[in-house]
Amino acid sequence: MNASGALIAAADAALKTVPGLAGVHEAAPIQAAIPHVTIGAGMESDWGHKSGAGRELRLSIVLRDEGESPARLRALADSAQAAMEGIETGGGWRLVTLVFVRSIFAAQAPGKWSAAIDYRARMMRED
Repeated sequence: MNASGALIAAADAALKTVPGLAGVHEAAPIQAAIPHVTIGAGMESDWGHKSGAGRELRLSIVLRDEGESPARLRALADSAQAAMEGIETGGGWRLVTLVFVRSIFAAQAPGKWSAAIDYRARMMRED
């Protein structure tokens, strides 16, 4: 398994423990119950050293909800961040650090809300 696959699998498992989410998806679903979350890893770069392979990745978590206000979405985002603390990867990769980078809440349309949470992950290959 590659580093991004290991990170996405760990995030998927952690976010499935968040109460109130209707689903966790690796790609934007065509049809999905609300509220749901989409996860993705991108912008991967080398983070190795002479005796080991490593990767630095960006992990994005996007939550979507509907309602009069973003109050429920804010609570779900807080729960998602808490679930991400202390995650562990497998698939031949060890998560060295997972650092919160930024978050943003936005109205997509009247009554439709989204929250994006970005992390920087640094991982080392385990042989």
